[in-house]
Amino acid sequence: MFTANRLKRTLLIISPLIAIGFALFAGAILILLAGANPIIAYTALFQESLSSYFGFGNTLTKMTPLLFTSLGVLVALRAGQFNIGGEGQIYLGALGSSLIGLYIQGIPAFIHIPLALFLGFIFGAFWGLIPGYLKAIKGVNEVITTLLLNYIAVNLISYLVQNPLKAPAAPSPYSELIAKTAQLPIILPGSLAHAGILLALITAIILWILLTKSPLGYQINAVGFNPVAARYAKISVEQTIMLVMGLAGGLAGLAGACEVMGLKYRLFEQVSPGYGFDAIAIAIAFLSRGNIFGIVLTSLFFAALRSGANVMQRSAGVPSTIVYAIQGLTILFIAIALALEYRVKEIKN
Repeated sequence: MFTANRLKRTLLIISPLIAIGFALFAGAILILLAGANPIIAYTALFQESLSSYFGFGNTLTKMTPLLFTSLGVLVALRAGQFNIGGEGQIYLGALGSSLIGLYIQGIPAFIHIPLALFLGFIFGAFWGLIPGYLKAIKGVNEVITTLLLNYIAVNLISYLVQNPLKAPAAPSPYSELIAKTAQLPIILPGSLAHAGILLALITAIILWILLTKSPLGYQINAVGFNPVAARYAKISVEQTIMLVMGLAGGLAGLAGACEVMGLKYRLFEQVSPGYGFDAIAIAIAFLSRGNIFGIVLTSLFFAALRSGANVMQRSAGVPSTIVYAIQGLTILFIAIALALEYRVKEIKN
């Protein structure tokens, strides 16, 4: 029997697919206006990013930091906190894992890798906890503090890789290679795909269980829904805010750790090409639905766009920046779907 609840769950699953479909259709119109053939452009893009062995590995590599950081933004949003600092937290996580990889030697990989990931999480969590503390205890707006901390983190890493951590005779700012035992294993031989994507997917499952099936998830959701009522229920709003901001920072820190441990194997100046800001859009789009599956799918889609953009430009003569328009359109159509859903609920009530 196809019940109303089952229909609702089905719509929650397919809604990101519908939004992506509309975004691709609108993107095709933009490609036509640019004087190119959208069929050739999309064929080149998705053949490279999804059906090509190396391209798919590259897509999974780009998906890893997007997914980690999107989950971090989501968990903060569920408690009513806007974590705009994912970009800076990625940089701090990269620093933490790099320090372990550079300065701790001679231990086996099964200890070295978890230790480097843990310190990446801790560095990111610390960077998220700063605005969490300022919001919870001092009442300082977290949007301002997280945004400003991004610039501090980026410039801090820039200074470190240009000065104390710079590899001798390096032609550009980057550190020495981290130890082999601190490097994440490749899961698709001959590609860039590393074990970080498996960790990100496991984290998504754990976070879904945490937010939907646990007392802590109830506490986080209660604070986000109504902090005044949460206080009456004996929930510490201040502790919850600091907890989610620390957790959000830690998840973004894991994104940075995986970039170092699975991709570049060293700390470098441009750790993130804007993953932290893409993650904000992805998480906000799925906030009200709590649809972590949607976040996973959209992270994959955004990663595929990034992975195949240059090939699309070479094959069809379409500017690679068109992928950012498609990303924005995807979020726009998801937002429209949410608005229509709320409107229908209001009419019924």
